[in-house]
Amino acid sequence: MLALLLVFVIAGGARAAVDSTVTVALKAIHGLQFDVVRFRVKPGATVRITLDNTDDMAHNLVITQPGKREEVVNAALQLGEKGPAVNYIPKSAAILWAIPVVVPEETGTLSFTAPKETGVYPYVCTFPGHGFVMYGAMYVTDGVLPPLKEDKAVPETRRTAETTAQAGHAQHAPQRFHPYQPEPPFLYRIFMPDASPAAIAVSLPHDVSYCWDAGTCRLRYAWEGGFLDQTKLWPGKGDTEAKLVGTVFFRDKTAYPIQIGADKQTPAVDFKGYQLIDRYPEFHYTVDGVDVYERIQAKGDASGLVRTFKIPKAEKTILFITEPTDGMVYQSSGGRWEAGRLKLSPAEARQFTITMTKKAD
Repeated sequence: MLALLLVFVIAGGARAAVDSTVTVALKAIHGLQFDVVRFRVKPGATVRITLDNTDDMAHNLVITQPGKREEVVNAALQLGEKGPAVNYIPKSAAILWAIPVVVPEETGTLSFTAPKETGVYPYVCTFPGHGFVMYGAMYVTDGVLPPLKEDKAVPETRRTAETTAQAGHAQHAPQRFHPYQPEPPFLYRIFMPDASPAAIAVSLPHDVSYCWDAGTCRLRYAWEGGFLDQTKLWPGKGDTEAKLVGTVFFRDKTAYPIQIGADKQTPAVDFKGYQLIDRYPEFHYTVDGVDVYERIQAKGDASGLVRTFKIPKAEKTILFITEPTDGMVYQSSGGRWEAGRLKLSPAEARQFTITMTKKAD
């Protein structure tokens, strides 16, 4: 009888251990988003996370130490061509746990014991370009979560668009969330031809699109007549190169288009991320340590691009450099053109626009 009772006690203990596991069901969804952007677990809890990839591109999931998301995201950007071999997960003491790359229509899992120290532990997709918008927060706490609209640990686009289900445990996941409307502008982080692994493809109104390279901090090229061939994207693996639909009308042929001061050497650049302004990405990067913000829109008649730059802390003359054979006619809101180069004073460079119009055939 005692042995039988012991069996029941052991079995009951095993069942209790299973029942006490917190299961968090996440989905990677369209628009570089996790469907659940925050969840709560108790300190020391046993946690099991599943990542169901319902998107049409590959994703991973990395959980970091508090406050270390951007550090890890930037480290992933530096992996370059080595990224695919390590699932875009850099070696870093700031990383606690990770689910390697999960291709479309597959699921990854991860089990761990939550930290005993309370805090906000970010989770993020570290594919190049994804981590600046595709992230969430694991709250390790016995308390309640802050109001969603005040929660700076989640993407800004999600603070006013979520259901109250997000505030509790992730077992009660909300319906799929699409932060972008199906019509342009919208963007994909995708492997693009003639660009680094950190390329971002942006679809604009008027059937105009462009490729912005976060690895080299520059507009690579623009095309018209379509976006990307969806049937060629991610057919079972995460390194498929996109196929453009339409015709390329611009390629940047310069060594680098922005020059700080009179130094003609190729500048040092560093990608800092982007934010969405009226659904248009504004890219933030540095050129020789100087902050640059760039937003690109299509001309109203679809004949080219309008690029808005902000260099708020410019202290030297700024040069915008073009190549005469790139097929474009350039106009600017300020500065002075000399032999295909726009020269701007620090005051003029604080905000200016470059309008690029296709040359008539």
